[in-house]
Amino acid sequence: MAQAYIKTPLGTALLEGDTKGISKVHVLDDNLPVTCILPDELKDAALQLQEYFEGSRTTFSFLINPKGTDFQKKVWQALLEIPFGKTTSYQELSIKLGDVKAIRAVASANGKNPLWVVVPCHRVIGSDGQLTGYAGGLWRKKWLLEHENPPVQQRLF
Repeated sequence: MAQAYIKTPLGTALLEGDTKGISKVHVLDDNLPVTCILPDELKDAALQLQEYFEGSRTTFSFLINPKGTDFQKKVWQALLEIPFGKTTSYQELSIKLGDVKAIRAVASANGKNPLWVVVPCHRVIGSDGQLTGYAGGLWRKKWLLEHENPPVQQRLF
């Protein structure tokens, strides 16, 4: 399994993967040195993440290979269907997955997402529109949502 550390505006991110795809993108609170020479398996993912943070990419096209239960993978697949710049609630996601009562299980799977930013768990908010739980910290969730949907400058005159 190849590993690399890359810089993002929200901290250092750890990338892990192999020829079957990227299995982990995890933001860290530690300010670790970046990997100077990226393993071939991680180059495309690192480039696409850089483009995302620069604002020139709205979707990712590299192979992903997250590790998880079948249910978690089903939730993560549903997260991939949330469009860039849009949000959904845990309740809406549970309904989409066919079980309105599975809100807690969906939230738990969402919180175990191993592919930070790539599988956009940050696009899931509370039914009341509030930012709720985020493994990377609510300040990062807020930043990502604003990055994907920046406020429009109002005309003064």
